[in-house]
Amino acid sequence: MRQFLIAWLFAIVAASSSAIAQGRNCAPRHVVVDRLAQGFGETRQSIGLGAQGAVVEVFASTETGSWTITVTMPGGLTCLVASGQSFERLTEAPPPDGDPT
Repeated sequence: MRQFLIAWLFAIVAASSSAIAQGRNCAPRHVVVDRLAQGFGETRQSIGLGAQGAVVEVFASTETGSWTITVTMPGGLTCLVASGQSFERLTEAPPPDGDPT
């Protein structure tokens, strides 16, 4: 499962690189963060470091359940990668050794 999540995040970062090159759904980070907060009530829920120094963040609203994944490249340009509804915070323990799920 962890390998799947890592591969999924890598795919997101790779996809965002082409979006940055095309300039679609991208803006300076402060513009994106302000828009997510003002327009959707979303705040940062998690953060991680991706390939080539990209910062991957998940923003969500605990009130409405909306969520957005962004990728910020080292130059400061932030791109929207995915968004949706029904955000839910989870805390899961890793599976026991030998459990394939």
